[in-house]
Amino acid sequence: MDKVLIPLIADLLEWLAREPKTYSDVMDAWRTSCPRLTVWEDAVDGGLVRRTHRADGTVQIEVTDRGRDFLFQHRPNSAAGRRQTSHAGAVHP
Repeated sequence: MDKVLIPLIADLLEWLAREPKTYSDVMDAWRTSCPRLTVWEDAVDGGLVRRTHRADGTVQIEVTDRGRDFLFQHRPNSAAGRRQTSHAGAVHP
């Protein structure tokens, strides 16, 4: 993954982690015509986000466990990137 894109991908994941968004909202906010800024494509290809088809026909985009791991690695102090440890010591995203 291009090091220049890592902060932008983390921005996308933090935004999505607050609450899932519709595909339309994601495309409105993150689509780019610049071939060098492949934030959305890299997030999808890396398995960091997933598309879910809702009963109303819309497509919802949400962060995957792999995406939360990415956030934890690159933004451990963000609310979306923080993990909580249970009393038994297990780590929970």
